[in-house]
Amino acid sequence: QLKLVESGGGSVQPGGSLRLSCSVSEGSLDEFRIAWLRRAPGKARELVSCIIPDGRANVEDFVKGRFTISRDKAANMVYLQMDNLGPEDTGLYQCAGGRAGGNRFLCTSNWLDFWGQGTQVTVSS
Repeated sequence: QLKLVESGGGSVQPGGSLRLSCSVSEGSLDEFRIAWLRRAPGKARELVSCIIPDGRANVEDFVKGRFTISRDKAANMVYLQMDNLGPEDTGLYQCAGGRAGGNRFLCTSNWLDFWGQGTQVTVSS
């Protein structure tokens, strides 16, 4: 089964940056859409960003201009560069993948079949 493993989380002060990595164990990134989602303590999980098989990418409005998703196909890695972090960005960040649906931004949980365990991001003074 496909395995996703996140890394790169940590604790930073407001205004700091982190780059999260998602390692994809099998296949090619051309086969999957890969999404980043996060869950703050006591809140529901929310979509942050998504990249689809043909390489097009989207970030949600609440992180637009600060976060960037990218991929390295040779390394089977997907990244989330997070800049100008604020306390509202604190949470457990997970990557998740899905194949069904093709080159469409179908990045909600019902379209994502494979999930990593997550990496913690904490932003505080």
